[in-house]
Amino acid sequence: MAHFIKNAFIHAGIHRKMMLLISVLMLVSFIIFAAVLGYVFRIYDEQMYLKTSEVLNMSSIGIENLLKDMEQLTFKVVSDEQLQEYLRKLKYETSPYDKLVLRRKITNRLIAFAGSEKYVYSMMLLDNQRYVMSAGNREGMSEQLQSDLTRLAEGKNGSNAWYAGVHSSLLAVRQIKSFSDSSFSLEGLGTLVIRIRMDRIVNDRVHDEDTGQLIITDGTQIIYPEKPLLHPAELRTELGREQPYGIGTYAGGTYFTAQARSSYTGWTYLHTTPFDDMFRSIAIIKQLITVIFILLFIVALVLGARLSGSITRPIHQLIGHMRNIEKGDLDRLEEEALGFIPSTSHDEVRLLHRTYRKMISRIRELINENYAKQLLLRETELKALQAQINPHFLYNTLESVNWLAKVNKQHKISEMVEALGFLLRSAVSFREQLIPLAKELDIVRSYVTIQTTRFEERLRFSLDIEDGLDNALFPKLTLQPLVENAIHYALEPHIDPCTITITARQENGVLLVMVQDDGPGMSSEFLARLRSGQVRTRGQGIGLNNIQERIHLTFGPQWGLELDSRPDEGTSVTIRIPLIEGGEQHVQSAAG
Repeated sequence: MAHFIKNAFIHAGIHRKMMLLISVLMLVSFIIFAAVLGYVFRIYDEQMYLKTSEVLNMSSIGIENLLKDMEQLTFKVVSDEQLQEYLRKLKYETSPYDKLVLRRKITNRLIAFAGSEKYVYSMMLLDNQRYVMSAGNREGMSEQLQSDLTRLAEGKNGSNAWYAGVHSSLLAVRQIKSFSDSSFSLEGLGTLVIRIRMDRIVNDRVHDEDTGQLIITDGTQIIYPEKPLLHPAELRTELGREQPYGIGTYAGGTYFTAQARSSYTGWTYLHTTPFDDMFRSIAIIKQLITVIFILLFIVALVLGARLSGSITRPIHQLIGHMRNIEKGDLDRLEEEALGFIPSTSHDEVRLLHRTYRKMISRIRELINENYAKQLLLRETELKALQAQINPHFLYNTLESVNWLAKVNKQHKISEMVEALGFLLRSAVSFREQLIPLAKELDIVRSYVTIQTTRFEERLRFSLDIEDGLDNALFPKLTLQPLVENAIHYALEPHIDPCTITITARQENGVLLVMVQDDGPGMSSEFLARLRSGQVRTRGQGIGLNNIQERIHLTFGPQWGLELDSRPDEGTSVTIRIPLIEGGEQHVQSAAG
């Protein structure tokens, strides 16, 4: 099946290929875009979940810190010395009048505590006779509730206990035990009940009520708020969820809830947010993007069909004209091409037709020029042959001069002619760019032989070549220009003898060849000009920059030469290249 589809696509026309390509590209783009969009939305959802959980944790911590303050308040009240004294006297007092006076004092003491607390709704104290003394907002307390609170406080044995009552009320309950500096009987003196204003605590610690609602429950009773978004049954469903967050649909709508359990009170904090309000805009964006993409897909198909048709129609016309070339009627084809006007406004297609017309015209010109070009080719071949003959004639002439010098016992002339012939053959031979170091040194010796005849004892030349480097590959005609530069700048301007030394050694696979003279050296300004290529060296027009570029091209930019010169101390040029033994494969790898 895949092979059939592949063959069908290969043999299809440009128009069909373009339409298929546009369709595939649009579909792939939509799939990729939908995947990316879905991923972005998932990331957004996760970030929203994390942010909500973070806010929930911060809110629960803030609320519990205030509840701990309330717990400290209960301890402060029950440990108050005056309140302890009044309660101990009240326990053993028999006079009704004195009991009334003590209860009034206890009430006043409670008022003093409750009046300065922002989050206290009311503060009540039940003595051992179940008489209720209250401060703050007065409210009734049924006998059943009194019994329940008393038992709860006694069960905690003096510790604070929280009681979630009806109408989302929260009570802090603590048993009052007798103690003083001299007596630690810990007998029960009564029960302290403080009703907490949970609405104020939550409002002070939660600041996102516009986007959701915080629900606090102990698992059976709803502590806050008085009118939650979720009913008790729906709340139990959320508490039974395995994950700490999720989306649920209930009678009031769809909600996103995140929950956190308190280690201090054991309560569960739930942050409930209407899901539709949060994601309505995102759902609209998803639908809008889908509709826009469908419209774009239709528009792309229509425009693609028109575009491909406007391109393929002129091409088909041009193909029809080009097939007529097989008939060989060049004159008629030329007239037909010149009179053909393409019905398209695309510059590329117009260029194609214009090129076709020029091609027909040029065919005629090429036929007429073919004979002249053949003559020119033969003339070029003759000149190339002549260029090959001239060097051989010069070599033969030098051999004749050398023979005459030997016959007349002119050994100096013979030696110079042989050296000159060797230099000439080495210079005009382009078959090898890398030669053994020994052969490069032979070229230098031939050049020094000629220069020694000129300068005699003023030119001192020496070689210091490390053993085993004769076969090391070296760029051809690199040392001779450097020796010529040394003669030109160190020997010619002065009458004192000059020593030129070539040293070669290898270090860790690196070949180092140094050309050094003991001449007058160069100033820093001249050395800078020489390094920048502003001063051309002598010797076949090969400058230091040219040698540097040849080394870079052959071995790489990390290799090259270094120039060092100091006034009155001489000049040295060090060539640094990789050590490569002879072999074509090594040359190719080094150049690569």
